[in-house]
Amino acid sequence: MTIAISQQPQKMTVEEYLAWEPQQDIRYEYVTGVVFAMTGGTIPHNDIALNLYTALRPHVRSRGCRVNVSDVKVQVNPESQYYYPDVIVSCHPKDLNARKFIRYPKVIVEVLSPGTSAKDRGEKFFYYLTIPTLQEYVLIDSEKIFVERYCRGEGRMWLYYPYTDGDIITLSSIEFECPIELLYENVVFGTED
Repeated sequence: MTIAISQQPQKMTVEEYLAWEPQQDIRYEYVTGVVFAMTGGTIPHNDIALNLYTALRPHVRSRGCRVNVSDVKVQVNPESQYYYPDVIVSCHPKDLNARKFIRYPKVIVEVLSPGTSAKDRGEKFFYYLTIPTLQEYVLIDSEKIFVERYCRGEGRMWLYYPYTDGDIITLSSIEFECPIELLYENVVFGTED
């Protein structure tokens, strides 16, 4: 989730952002000179991301890959975009010992909430699909059981796969499968009293 730093977002260069952001108490995304503060997510949002991370970690480690969750940023473009996806998988040798950000993601996952859905489906979707190494972009709804997967096809084509109750989610680029219910394990939908 993101919000602008103030009414008039602060402008800075990539170099200034990369030097300034690690010294801050909260995380900031960077989009073409403007920084945006990351807000806290909901408990269902957090639970879904952790459920996926927990299932992915042993699977990708055995394949020489890494998986990170929410506090690790991805460099979409060295000059203009740095985002914090909810889950990132990279199998690229240059990312295996990365310390500041992931440059060559294979899978990016965003857990949707009402406040972030438009950005995850719009701006982030547009920029993520420009990453040459990205093979799959996954959107997981935090309000109901529903997952969408975009898988790189031939040329500029991306294939769309929706999943709902009872489905097995497949991430073909890393040969991973899991029941959709695993992502939503112990997730409570609805509003609090």
